[in-house]
Amino acid sequence: MADTGEAIPLGFEEHFPAPLPITVDLLDYSGRSWTVRVKKRGENVFLTLGWENFVKDNNLEDGKHLNFIYDRQRTFYVIIFGHNMCSEFRSFPQVVVEVDDYENGEEVIGKMKSNKYSCNTRAETLEWIIAIIDFLQPFSFLINAHVVNFFKDKQWEAVDEEWMSCLKDEKPENILLIPSGGVQDHWPASLKEFVHTLRSLSFPREQADLQAILADVDMVPLSTVLSQGMNLKKKHEVEVLSSVVSSVVKSVGAPTVVDVGAGQGYLAQVLSFQYKHSVVAIDSSSHHGKVTDARAARIRKHFAAQMRKSGSGNKCPDVPMTITCRVLSTEMLKALTDVPLEKNDMDFNGSSLDEGQSRSQSSSDATRSCSLVLAGLHACGDLSVTMLRTFMECEEVKAVVSIGCCYNLLSEKSSEDSCSKCGYPMSAGLKSLGFSLGKNARDLACQSAERWSSLGEDAGLQNFELHSFRAAFQMVLSKHYPEILATSPSIGRQGKAFRRQQQRKSIETPAAVDTTRKDTDNKKPMGQTSSNFDMCSSFEKFCLSAFSRLNLEHPRDLDLNATWKEADAFTELIGPYWSIRAALGPVLETLILLDRLMFLQEQGDSIKVVMLPIFEPTISPRNVAIIARRL
Repeated sequence: MADTGEAIPLGFEEHFPAPLPITVDLLDYSGRSWTVRVKKRGENVFLTLGWENFVKDNNLEDGKHLNFIYDRQRTFYVIIFGHNMCSEFRSFPQVVVEVDDYENGEEVIGKMKSNKYSCNTRAETLEWIIAIIDFLQPFSFLINAHVVNFFKDKQWEAVDEEWMSCLKDEKPENILLIPSGGVQDHWPASLKEFVHTLRSLSFPREQADLQAILADVDMVPLSTVLSQGMNLKKKHEVEVLSSVVSSVVKSVGAPTVVDVGAGQGYLAQVLSFQYKHSVVAIDSSSHHGKVTDARAARIRKHFAAQMRKSGSGNKCPDVPMTITCRVLSTEMLKALTDVPLEKNDMDFNGSSLDEGQSRSQSSSDATRSCSLVLAGLHACGDLSVTMLRTFMECEEVKAVVSIGCCYNLLSEKSSEDSCSKCGYPMSAGLKSLGFSLGKNARDLACQSAERWSSLGEDAGLQNFELHSFRAAFQMVLSKHYPEILATSPSIGRQGKAFRRQQQRKSIETPAAVDTTRKDTDNKKPMGQTSSNFDMCSSFEKFCLSAFSRLNLEHPRDLDLNATWKEADAFTELIGPYWSIRAALGPVLETLILLDRLMFLQEQGDSIKVVMLPIFEPTISPRNVAIIARRL
């Protein structure tokens, strides 16, 4: 419906009480749907509504009708009428909620899936991108913040005071649900709107019904031989992705799969031994190449023995070909796809495949008659981008299946840099908008809502404590080592090591968990609770370890107890602050993914592309695959 700025008269509004507003922006809702929750005399009715049939009563009880009214404030109103009554309601875009989902009258808003955007066309993708940018710009102070400076820069003062005042007393488990879209009834309306908007702008992460979307997907469980050495996460990823890649290979008729960033070759070996595809595995680590070859040889030996035992005359699948090379450019990857398949265990160095080196005439004719599919399971940083560009520039690449990760390692075009091969932005549409991310935003895009929500209360509190220690240590560096602070020092995996120490301590002395939360020890200094005493001691150990990692001497005049006292007054704010900031991560990741999708959509009708969450997000949060093929 066009935005005319005029109200749509229905002729009966005066007979009913003033309607309440639906909190959705005016977009082209043609063909889209809402679910409206109607509160009626203590009962809850869920109605699925479509824009094109909004005046129909297909989803309503007999004698009841539903109408939309559009006013000048770009707000939709709903009037439910029948039996001379008007009910309160709430509405969420693209939500389908069954009545059975409503449990014991509890609020379900935070659990609803409320994405009102789509990306089936370039125009829709651009609309989504613009909505994300418009929302993110006022929160640049959060995106660009470095939490290690939390105490030093008093970062909490930049956040809505009402939000922080509310969240500092909130239960840790509720704080951890903020990145997932969880809100509480008593929170400020503006905070709930912030969380809900973030959720609506994020690409849905629930695992797609692959068999309904992709043709010929045959999800075959991995045998114990093929899954040997895989953890649960890797097994799930390889099991799902191998079936998707095999389906794509069949659909385009390509005889060869190139596994880019193959690691130890798990995906390549399943594609080879289980799905009988010819596979080339490319990885930058020569160690990974050797592990891949050794593992593939053992698997092949097992398959050969089985065939001999069964008397089968079938040929045992070939082991994947391994190539060791750090792929630095599209040209390098295109050159690697020309390598004859009968040569195995090839090792290239940077000089043998220069970025500007043209491919030989022999490879451009004889060997390039072989079409192929590029596949990448969590190809790191720019490698996923290189795969997409290679697909566009190399006619022999008939399809690509890419799942990216490590957005923090993406290269980004700066205002002075005219390089067209950077990892972000890729699409002409996003380039024209001139929206830059920066390192902190790319780091933030790696945050996973599923990982946050899966943390228990104890793990969550430990996580916040470690952030407090690191931020307080930043105050120490600022005062005593300003020249070191200017270099943005990293203290490595200090947090994880310290967390393991704390976990061992809690196991050895279970009672410590309770005593640290009670002010019962009269032997502690005046004004300190047992918790404060223990936290100060832990902070001192953290600092000593950090000094050691940075090769710094412990300053003689350093009073770590005083530093911690200064920070401790605000430690209750670091969890809420970090959670609010982390909630921006899925939206930033969505922006990066939509940029890649739109890059492919801009190439015209000769390319068919879809973006799908193919893994179970609680197992593998980085689960969005971009699947493109030539028509």
